[in-house]
Amino acid sequence: MTIASWFMLFGALMLSMGFLRVVINRLPITSSMFYLAVGIMVGPTGLALFHFNPLEESEFLEILTECAVLISLFAAGVKMPVPVSFKRWRSPLQLAFFSMFITVALVAAFAYFVLHLPLGAAILLGAIIAPTDPVLATDVQVRHHGDEDQLRFALTCEAGLNDGSAFPFVMLGLGLLGLHELGDYGAQWFLIDVIWATLAGLAIGVLFGCVLGYLVWYVRSYRQKMSVLHDFLGLGLIAAVYGVSLMVDAWGFLAVFAAAVALRQTETSLVQNRTKQKVTTQLPDANITHEKKASFQHLSEGTLIFNEHLERISELLLIILLGGTLFIDSWSWRAVGFAAFVFVIARPLSVYIGLWRSGMPMKIRGMSAWFGVRGIGSLYYLMYAIQHGLPENLALELIHVVFITITLSIFVHGLSVKPLVRHHDETS
Repeated sequence: MTIASWFMLFGALMLSMGFLRVVINRLPITSSMFYLAVGIMVGPTGLALFHFNPLEESEFLEILTECAVLISLFAAGVKMPVPVSFKRWRSPLQLAFFSMFITVALVAAFAYFVLHLPLGAAILLGAIIAPTDPVLATDVQVRHHGDEDQLRFALTCEAGLNDGSAFPFVMLGLGLLGLHELGDYGAQWFLIDVIWATLAGLAIGVLFGCVLGYLVWYVRSYRQKMSVLHDFLGLGLIAAVYGVSLMVDAWGFLAVFAAAVALRQTETSLVQNRTKQKVTTQLPDANITHEKKASFQHLSEGTLIFNEHLERISELLLIILLGGTLFIDSWSWRAVGFAAFVFVIARPLSVYIGLWRSGMPMKIRGMSAWFGVRGIGSLYYLMYAIQHGLPENLALELIHVVFITITLSIFVHGLSVKPLVRHHDETS
């Protein structure tokens, strides 16, 4: 396809989504399914107008998926309800860490004993496929700041956290393949990749998010003639947090999500404290307080709107490219069987075991067990491994099973998400 053809294709898709959004919302399909169908139609399976080779273009795809995940993680973080408390976050934390670990173990066992992959490649595949996706799962995520739905909160928080919590297992798999230093008996891996990178990522994110929240509050409260550009602040926070994290070998995905949550927490706390001060001192400027509260809270809302637009554009591009990688013979029983194992066995088992004694209602557990959407995050981890020297034969094998798993996840979860979530909203 020529540059002109690509512009025409993306223009037609954007125009179609602009006009057909209401129609698609009424049908049991998602926008990702629509993009993927178009990608398959114009790719090798259909008209063969183009073919995207992920092995040859792994560097480009790594950067593209990295940016998409970062934007989506920030958007998910600023939607998190406040205040942050262990009681409220207990179930999502169990999903993001315990359930994710169990998924890695189950998938690695299947890959090792059934697919006959080397142990390092099996663990790497488990780490690649374990995280749920923050980009493609928007239909089951928190819809806005005040959304108190337990299912949406758990799935959004899980997707925000496990993109960082899976990284140590990616490094473990690479280490067992001789592509990363693990140290004696795995000591270096445990101390650096697990303990340091996780704690440092959380600390960096919280620090930057709180500082930005206080800085914006100061500018708006005491320098009223100054204004801030919400879009620049949001993207600047993402870039700064991620850059610092990379410099100190911390998990940047975890840091960006933590920064977004901290920003939301800080700005809300400041507004609430200011409102309490106005009430206790009985000042007669309630209208001013209301205006300042609305104006200040618009920071996170403004960045959210812009980031969600970027998220939709990146989703469109990446899903088109995904469809352009698939041939008819890509649909092997080996890949389809692996995907079925992930959806029907690994995900439900990991959720039910990980949420043991969590107090979450069984109905919510069942919905969470099904909606483990795999997507852009898995693509990033796979491209990351390829860029770190994954042998070509193993890279091709993992590309095969991972791309088919993501494709089936988009269709299978996409077909079920609207009726199940609608039923959940009606009965909750």
